[in-house]
Amino acid sequence: MPVIALIDGEHHPSAVRDVLAGLDLAGVVFCGGDEKLGPGSLDDHYGMRIETEPEEALRRLAPRADAVVDLADEPVLPASRKLRLAALVLSLGLAYETPGGRLDPPRYEQVEFDGPKLAVIATGKRTGKTAVAGHWAGLLRAQGVDPVIVCMGRGGPAEPRVAEAGPSLDELLAIADNESHAASDYLEDAVIGGVRTVGCRRVGGGFAGAPFDSNVSEGAALAASLNPGAIVFEGSGACIPPVEADRTVCILGAGPPEPFAEYRLARADLVLAAKGAPDPPPGALPFSLRPEPLEEIPGEARVAVFTTGATEVDGIPDPVLVSASLARRAPLAGELDRAAAERCDVYLTELKAAAIDTVAVRARAEGARVVFIRNRPVGIDDALVKLYRDACRK
Repeated sequence: MPVIALIDGEHHPSAVRDVLAGLDLAGVVFCGGDEKLGPGSLDDHYGMRIETEPEEALRRLAPRADAVVDLADEPVLPASRKLRLAALVLSLGLAYETPGGRLDPPRYEQVEFDGPKLAVIATGKRTGKTAVAGHWAGLLRAQGVDPVIVCMGRGGPAEPRVAEAGPSLDELLAIADNESHAASDYLEDAVIGGVRTVGCRRVGGGFAGAPFDSNVSEGAALAASLNPGAIVFEGSGACIPPVEADRTVCILGAGPPEPFAEYRLARADLVLAAKGAPDPPPGALPFSLRPEPLEEIPGEARVAVFTTGATEVDGIPDPVLVSASLARRAPLAGELDRAAAERCDVYLTELKAAAIDTVAVRARAEGARVVFIRNRPVGIDDALVKLYRDACRK
């Protein structure tokens, strides 16, 4: 198996040469350090051609190799830099080996579908994947395309399941009564996006976004059987749908950069950078999400707002209560008690987390109306339509 070796100058060249002699080398890349290097060129020290500029060299040598063997160490390659190089290696389709561990590139299954296959992934949770996937599907529907969204979630169904466009609150409550997750992303997309969806399940997520287990391949086949005009695959957290896509959008979320975010960004044809995203790559498109009610709410309504983080909703200037605890059930219980005490008659909620089995159930008990929040992406319509058209020309 041909490999690319990563080395450094903190090891004595004689020790490195002995190890390299036992490898089937496609190339050797020097990562830095000169503590144990004497006078002379790198080629002279190691008795062979040595590449420098690790990222560039790895891209150039990748077609000749099956794996990268990391023989370097800190301080030249501390753990943080090793992980970033590993992300690059996996994005090149190579395995990454280091003492005590091996990372293999994720496998992406082919989907038997002739139409455009689109994907929305992200560098983490709560970045807006569902909002973007649903919005993209809505844009396609407005152009006469009949899309289907395939979602995978940590609370998705054990067998892939179709949700028709626009399920009612009663239907969602019935799902919750059957002890299933009634705020799963595929249901949110069906309600907010107004399109057919297929719900799938995944468990676990590796460094490069591969799930430990999922039924997404079966869900993709189910979606294809519906004869849609396009399929939009929606990731879950930082997990990537394990199927091939023609075009991929990656959302770069806010917060500290994660080493393996670079693998996800490398898969993207379009990067959407949320406000506060660290070091957006060149060409990234800034965007924002605008929370707004899915239905009209009378001005005199006493509104309680429930979200996973947002504290403002367009068109609701003076809510009686704002709770950002939709994904934290202990504080949510107290805030629901307060909404009841304040006699709120509209419970305005994102369709996530505890929205149905807790907020909607309590709203019904209090005789209040339930209205869902749509997180509308702003500033990306033209880019999404162009990406769809590019996929049509594949």
